[in-house]
Amino acid sequence: MEEEKQNRLLVLFASQTGNAMDAAERVGREAERGGCPSVDVLSVDAFDPCCLPDEQTVIFIVSTTGQGDAPDSMKAFWRFLLQRNLGHQWLEGLRYAVFGLGDSSYQKYNFTAKKLDKRLSDLGAKPIVERGLGDDQHPSGYEGAFDSWLASLWKVLNQMNAAMLPRISDIQDARIITLDLPKFHITYHHVEKPKQCFPANADLDNLAKMIEGARLMSAAQPRSDDNRPQYFLKMIRKLSLTKAGDRDVNHFEFEAVSSDVRYQAGDILEILPSQDPIAVDAFIRRCNLDPDCYIKVQPRDKKKQMVDYHANDFMNSIKLRTFVELTMDVASASPRRYFFEVMSFYATAEHEKERLQYFASPEGRDDLYQYNQKERRTVLEVLSDFPSVQLPFEWLVQLVPPLKTRAFSISSSPLAHPNQVHLTVSKVTWKTPYGRPRHGLCSTWLAGLDPHDSQGVYIPAWIQKGSLPPPPPELPLILIGPGTGCAPFRAFIEEREIQNMNMPTAPILFFFGCRNEKTDFLYKDLWLSQAQEGGVLSTQKGGGFFVAFSRDQPQKVYVQHKMKEQSKRIWNLLSEGAAIYIAGSSNNMPADVTSMLEEIVSEESGVSKESAARWLRSRERAGRFHIEAWS
Repeated sequence: MEEEKQNRLLVLFASQTGNAMDAAERVGREAERGGCPSVDVLSVDAFDPCCLPDEQTVIFIVSTTGQGDAPDSMKAFWRFLLQRNLGHQWLEGLRYAVFGLGDSSYQKYNFTAKKLDKRLSDLGAKPIVERGLGDDQHPSGYEGAFDSWLASLWKVLNQMNAAMLPRISDIQDARIITLDLPKFHITYHHVEKPKQCFPANADLDNLAKMIEGARLMSAAQPRSDDNRPQYFLKMIRKLSLTKAGDRDVNHFEFEAVSSDVRYQAGDILEILPSQDPIAVDAFIRRCNLDPDCYIKVQPRDKKKQMVDYHANDFMNSIKLRTFVELTMDVASASPRRYFFEVMSFYATAEHEKERLQYFASPEGRDDLYQYNQKERRTVLEVLSDFPSVQLPFEWLVQLVPPLKTRAFSISSSPLAHPNQVHLTVSKVTWKTPYGRPRHGLCSTWLAGLDPHDSQGVYIPAWIQKGSLPPPPPELPLILIGPGTGCAPFRAFIEEREIQNMNMPTAPILFFFGCRNEKTDFLYKDLWLSQAQEGGVLSTQKGGGFFVAFSRDQPQKVYVQHKMKEQSKRIWNLLSEGAAIYIAGSSNNMPADVTSMLEEIVSEESGVSKESAARWLRSRERAGRFHIEAWS
């Protein structure tokens, strides 16, 4: 056993969206192709960190989420590494490499990889190569850095131990590349079974079990520690918040139907969207699948099996069409690079095979990125472009991007709206570089729903703890939320309004921004009513409401400009211990607002900009500075 560990290459990944897992699996494939005798690729939450000193060589592939956060799967592992009783020689003898996946448009770019690299080094481990940092903003995505980093890693490992570790010559030799077995095994039942469909509210429990069973079988399986209750929410109201223009923002109200929904202001609602049935049917026809047969999907690796199949196989099966509909994103997400590599083995037309092999090669990386990711080609579109390819369903289950839940900041307070959840959702639309129209899957689906449908509209949803903790009534607040970033602050202000009826509450300064006063002044009546005498945003209570209309005048005006005008009031409230909350688009807003806060603190307190930045970081460590941003 000890000798096996010495000869093992361990690859640990921490993934939130699946990219880090995909990169880690590529590391494992290349290591095996290069002749490495023992390779294990594991999610970091499937590995006991106590055993880390027993390993010889570990490759970490980790993503960064939100504002510098580690993925959920890595949080327990990271807490373990931070224990003070771990000495500086605890990992002496461990060789490691770290590759991070991040987005440089966020302030804390690749923060997880940087922290992990430093902590491993502090504990005595020795880096094999310098850490690699993949950037979503790179013309080729994270692979723009990953390809060269991985080539350097293999070269160094080969030099360190050519007999045991991957041979770089074999990894790079396209002539010896073979196709692995797919990770899933599928059992088919071509028999009649009572019809499955999305039932009415009387059968919501059955639907919940169907969703859970399908997703536990698939690559879309939830986190292993995910025991959050699943709710079915009935849409009871939809209201357009914008007028004619290029933005379509809706306010949705939902009511829990089976059990009381429990959440706090600042929490997140995750929704499993429905796919276009026309697209699902087109995918099934393109892949020559039988939509009415029943299937059971199991990992070939029994250790990864999450569903107990001790009962009859047939009783645990699910209709193929339902499985596709609930777990496989066939017409929204773009496939990853390995999808093209596997397709090349099944292409019967020579010109298609050559093009797919080129796309899967390092030389074709940039062209693949332009064709696939930049254009947001869907699985259905890619398969249509290569008609000679007929992938087995086992490979499709593995390679089609899983249908993911979509997360939205809750814009209601449970005190103000018991057993209800409100959302503020902008319908996402854009054009690709070649002018092809694209639409966000979940936002478009929600916008098309009618709460007055005679059958009722029910959505499967889960509550997730947000990154904006609910503030106590005695805490002064400075809220900055342009556009739909106002959503969590609607919840805060509704909650503070209820609290204000029973106890003294602290003041709130709220800075809101939109394009035009007449077209997208979201929740205008609420903000203005609370800014009047007695309201929680009123000057009488020490608060204030300030709105920036960026396009109502020749020169752009943003929330940071309004903050500059109120610098003394901001500083006075900060001096009283106020907490800062920022929510909205991740593009430039969080960095611009933070820079303005540094400028205000510097000017009002008479310290340098660097000292002001350090002071704000201390506020963050004290739990008084929070950012929730999304792309």
